[in-house]
Amino acid sequence: MSDIARLRGSLVPLVTPFRDGAVDWEGFAGLIEWQIASGSHGLVITGTTGEPSALTFEERVGLYRLAVEVARGRVPIIAGTGTNNFEETVRLSQAAQAAGVDALLVVVPYYVRPSQEGLFRYFKGIAERVDLPIILYNIPGRTAAHLEVDTVARLREACPNIIGIKEANKDFEHINRLLHRMGRDFRVYSGIELLCFPVLAIGGAGYVSATGNVLPDRVARLYDLVAAGRWREAQDLHYELLPLNDALFIETNPVPAKTALGMMGKISPEVRLPLAPMRPENVERLRQVLRAYSLIP
Repeated sequence: MSDIARLRGSLVPLVTPFRDGAVDWEGFAGLIEWQIASGSHGLVITGTTGEPSALTFEERVGLYRLAVEVARGRVPIIAGTGTNNFEETVRLSQAAQAAGVDALLVVVPYYVRPSQEGLFRYFKGIAERVDLPIILYNIPGRTAAHLEVDTVARLREACPNIIGIKEANKDFEHINRLLHRMGRDFRVYSGIELLCFPVLAIGGAGYVSATGNVLPDRVARLYDLVAAGRWREAQDLHYELLPLNDALFIETNPVPAKTALGMMGKISPEVRLPLAPMRPENVERLRQVLRAYSLIP
């Protein structure tokens, strides 16, 4: 098993860059180097922000391999391997393990709307077929299913390698109850940008924030300030990041983040269907916000 002590802080859900319709492997490697140099604590590959449903099995595995190769152990690599098909998720998870990743992020299966018993059996079945730490991923707004506290507790008891959960969940009461039930050694990560700081304040282990794609140094610094007990500075930074957080969600993630990275000259802003380029008025709004943060001229 990997060193789970490293799975803390700003775990950036990296975008998958495309150029002329194909994966931009060189651009992807460049983003990893930039993230590490900027102080990000870990990287999530093919999470929601990485457009996993638009990638082939082979592309996803290729991204895991390249991320491990480029990172060279400097930060943990977490592979988003979830799908809505059990056997495909197992195959991706096993391939990610073979590629050398440090942990898996497995989303609640979308579209299917399984029962809590179905979710328990699904995640238990995956955990039994890999030897890596697993972070559950609860994102009710995209999956139309909600992983309840009781089910998470059952999974933790049944599966020692299930070590945490990413909550892309605006129900802050639920997150409080989850930490109270599991204990603060169970790693809870915020997947909602405006809850990154509040989740740290109640004992969370970190966050998986799309904003880290665009402003990785300051997003990582939020965790560093909290870890150092510098709460007032962290609070100030939380509010400083708010306008950018809002701007990066004026259209469906990751379209604004990739548009921003295109404006910054990091990658092409391309997305794959069914996502589409941003509307012109929103591009201009995003441009003004990036200028306010001195990210573009």
